[in-house]
Amino acid sequence: MTTPQPHIQLLRSSDYRESYANSVQMRANLWDFFLSFGTIDQTAPDAVSIRNFQGIYISPQQAKALFNILQQNLGQYEAAFGEIRLEPKNQAGSIQ
Repeated sequence: MTTPQPHIQLLRSSDYRESYANSVQMRANLWDFFLSFGTIDQTAPDAVSIRNFQGIYISPQQAKALFNILQQNLGQYEAAFGEIRLEPKNQAGSIQ
């Protein structure tokens, strides 16, 4: 016997916003994961600034669910549009 699935209603709070991020840093501890979203600005050939604008704490369970849904969606994206390649790092560790 299967358990009926609950009806899920997605609502937006009054402070909901959408933003673009091309930088995500992550910290983890025993209780949660912290994701810090920002934008990268290369101000000179040897200088990069990252402006963080949002930090989100998620539980380990939500981190695992996020991993699974990202993995699934990246697989579908690559099947449709081709492999996503990350740029190789140079010897100093920065992205070329």
